[in-house]
Amino acid sequence: MNQLRQIMTQSVASVSPQDNVYKAASLMKQHNIGAVPVVENGQIRGMVTDRDLVLRALADQQNEAVSVGEVMSNQVVSGSPDMTVGEASQLMAQNQIRRLPVVENNQLVGMVSLGDLAVRNTLSNEAGQALSNISKPSSPQM
Repeated sequence: MNQLRQIMTQSVASVSPQDNVYKAASLMKQHNIGAVPVVENGQIRGMVTDRDLVLRALADQQNEAVSVGEVMSNQVVSGSPDMTVGEASQLMAQNQIRRLPVVENNQLVGMVSLGDLAVRNTLSNEAGQALSNISKPSSPQM
């Protein structure tokens, strides 16, 4: 198991930029996940995380009229199905991300999380290295 295609989740729940934030939150609850890719015509346009929903919608007391496109992160780092697990782990660590969308021919084909790496004994070292770099403490902004 050395390539992402072998460990990625292939059936990925997604939202469109036009969907409201409640749809994203509902999918997160339903699938027990913390991030949902924002997809339009099969192409990834962004990611919306539970943190995005809280900080960019709820904390500003927005309502259901807020679209996913307004709160999503649009700087998406992605991997390819042929990327090795080590390369993906390094990419996740460098960019301090816990979830990596997997894209092939400009289409979202899967998702890999640190959890996917951690639950496989042979990959736990990669997950640990990525997590140690991702989890660098940051100062709260006041």
